[in-house]
Amino acid sequence: MAAEKSTGPGNAKKGSTLFKTRCLQCHTIGEGEPHKVGPNLHGIFGRHSGKAEGYSYTDANIQKNVEWNEQTMSDYLTNPKKYIPGTKMAFGGLRKEKDRKDIIAYMKDASK
Repeated sequence: MAAEKSTGPGNAKKGSTLFKTRCLQCHTIGEGEPHKVGPNLHGIFGRHSGKAEGYSYTDANIQKNVEWNEQTMSDYLTNPKKYIPGTKMAFGGLRKEKDRKDIIAYMKDASK
């Protein structure tokens, strides 16, 4: 597989729109907001997979024990089921690097 050409830093404003259309139906991101079908993503960067308090994860997410950062989140969002086989996340992934960078930029801003 050829390496993708870097598209520069993400655009949090565009990422906000992507988050609303691709993630919000299953995830919240604001501090103190409840879990939905998926866990609340507030404070996700620097946290390990399977560790959001009060959310019931699959063993696959817990066992993966990946620390979320920009690179691991991008890898995951490319194809969640390939990155963590056995995850219950139904999302098919974001193939475009620019979309992943934008959504990650938004998540970093929104989850501080």
